[in-house]
Amino acid sequence: MEADSPERLDRVAQIQQEWRRERPELDPSPMGVIGRIHRLGAYLSEEIVAVYKRHGLGEGEFDVLAALRRAGAPFERAPGELAQHTMVTTGAMSKRIDRLEERGLVSRRVSAVDGRARVIALTEAGRELLDRAVTEHLANERRLLDVLSPEDVAALDAVLTRWALAVENG
Repeated sequence: MEADSPERLDRVAQIQQEWRRERPELDPSPMGVIGRIHRLGAYLSEEIVAVYKRHGLGEGEFDVLAALRRAGAPFERAPGELAQHTMVTTGAMSKRIDRLEERGLVSRRVSAVDGRARVIALTEAGRELLDRAVTEHLANERRLLDVLSPEDVAALDAVLTRWALAVENG
């Protein structure tokens, strides 16, 4: 069987092959990387969100709880800090905090440093839930990467890190 026979091509390669046939003056090679990342991203998101759902969390809620847990004891941050650590707007953050507070997973209090400011803290129930969820989350991520060799994972991580830094730094 040839390397580029239809049986050996993934869906992205088949699409590239069709573009080469239909528009030979175009170079569809960028579709290889971008298309595969896009398709894998959608698949990975579904697999990751499924873990959050098993713990009664949405992706945004998991992110807030994780940002608080990563802060270390006493597991609290100002709303603006949370927005930075989860890359969402303060408006979206406020809605997430409201939902988590209603469920008893976080609490709000006045800042000891600035009486006008608020601090969001992880409750004991929130910490316990997040600790269970993040344990399963990391096991799930390991499972998703287990189809690759440790060397491939390291190489992919290095390339994606370089690319992410280039994009982030403009």
